[in-house]
Amino acid sequence: MSTESTLADGVREALAVDAEEFAARAEEEAEVVKQGLHDGAFDNHQSIVGFEYEFYAVADGRWSEESRAGEYALMRVPRRLLELMGFEKELGLHNAEMSTSPQPLSDHGLRAQLAEVRARLEAAENTAGVEGMRLVSDGVWTIPPAGETAREYLTDDVDLDGVTVAANMSDAVRYHAMANAGDDASVTLEAPGVTLRADTVMPESLITSIQPHYQVAQADTLPIHFRYALRIAGPLLALGVNSPFLPPDLYDDDWDAERVLEEGATENRVHVFESVLNARTDADKVRFPRDFHDVETAVDRIASDETLVPMPESPGTDRFDDDFATFRTKHGTYWRWVRPVFEGASRSSANARIEFRPVPAQPTVRDSIAFQAAFAGLMGALPRREHPVIGQEWETARDNFYAAVADGLEADMEWIGYDGEHTTDLDRIYDDLLDHAAAGLRTAGCSETEAESWLAPLRYRVDHRVTPAAWKRAGVRSRLEADEPFADAVHDTQRAYIDRQTDTLVDGGFSEW
Repeated sequence: MSTESTLADGVREALAVDAEEFAARAEEEAEVVKQGLHDGAFDNHQSIVGFEYEFYAVADGRWSEESRAGEYALMRVPRRLLELMGFEKELGLHNAEMSTSPQPLSDHGLRAQLAEVRARLEAAENTAGVEGMRLVSDGVWTIPPAGETAREYLTDDVDLDGVTVAANMSDAVRYHAMANAGDDASVTLEAPGVTLRADTVMPESLITSIQPHYQVAQADTLPIHFRYALRIAGPLLALGVNSPFLPPDLYDDDWDAERVLEEGATENRVHVFESVLNARTDADKVRFPRDFHDVETAVDRIASDETLVPMPESPGTDRFDDDFATFRTKHGTYWRWVRPVFEGASRSSANARIEFRPVPAQPTVRDSIAFQAAFAGLMGALPRREHPVIGQEWETARDNFYAAVADGLEADMEWIGYDGEHTTDLDRIYDDLLDHAAAGLRTAGCSETEAESWLAPLRYRVDHRVTPAAWKRAGVRSRLEADEPFADAVHDTQRAYIDRQTDTLVDGGFSEW
């Protein structure tokens, strides 16, 4: 049986699952999770950090016909090559994802995270290089595959015996099933200047991110950590914005270059994710989440979240969390910018953690891990010091987040300092934020020098008022002033980004750019 037929059969099987029975199983298993929380199954003796890192592949112009056809054009990653690299598939055929081994929050733990990412990425780049390909750490790709437009690549689909399948999407049944559920399964990507209709969720594959994880030592402290995580989401995103442009051929006719620069967002990734995946829901699934004040509420929210495609029961294994496998499936589409997670392959590894999802992939590994260190340090320090920003109105935290989406470090954000004073001064906000991140790292065992070293890439951005998005905007504006057409200016800036990354991705830093 062909891969295509297997995929189509899997989609039909998913669509045949009774939605009410699926929801009822999830609700029942939520009680299993809550009982486990009550019994201490998700408690651990220390805080743990982990990391997910997404990339996209481009042609590097060396060997393949596809790579010779267009410099740094987007490139599909052969599935066999993905396996050789030890990476996981993501939504698009051009995507590759790495997940690190969880480590204790300490200087040694952070060094282990950094070393693992560097070692695996270097090995993956060597493997990909043989195929005329390289992996790029970025927020959004803007150069489509050679010989195709971005619109064609993102909207191409085929009919397999009545099942709509995106031509450039990985063979994940859940995502393909979304294109076949209901009478009208179309989606519309909406971002400032861009309106793209598609019959599948493939436009979501424009974006790539980093996702730091923080595993709390005691599960009942998750609500406090979560509330703090919401309040730092805007300020940390403002430091990390990295997707000010979408592929030029996607822009509406009435959006010229100057309008894109003046009115476009600094973090289009947020608009892409929200508009594409919310198009198939009654209530927005991708959103800035509400506070919760007890851990049981977090479990209930996951269990009761709207089901897009109920999936068949998975065959049992010997995992601890097989007792709530349907609940875990529900969590897979619990798309929030900050989200709680309850899982574990064994009882000893079972954990309650926070996945922090606002930040796009960064120009270098060192900068990406700086966000992991900052997030972990803040999760350690803010609750311990009872920082008053937890009293900030939820609406203010949400507004900070979307202000960062629009304007990055130029956004108007409000913060409550450790002295209890409200401030909108950028230096005061980040002095307090990064000082507490450093304090959290010191409490975790880092020396003062080590703590500051982890955070140095972020302090550099504050001091110099620069972000990757600002770097890209400056590059495009400079090229426009040299009379380059808008599409060329965006593409050439993207090529300059990748060129700079060539020598700095694994061992350098954005401050060298």
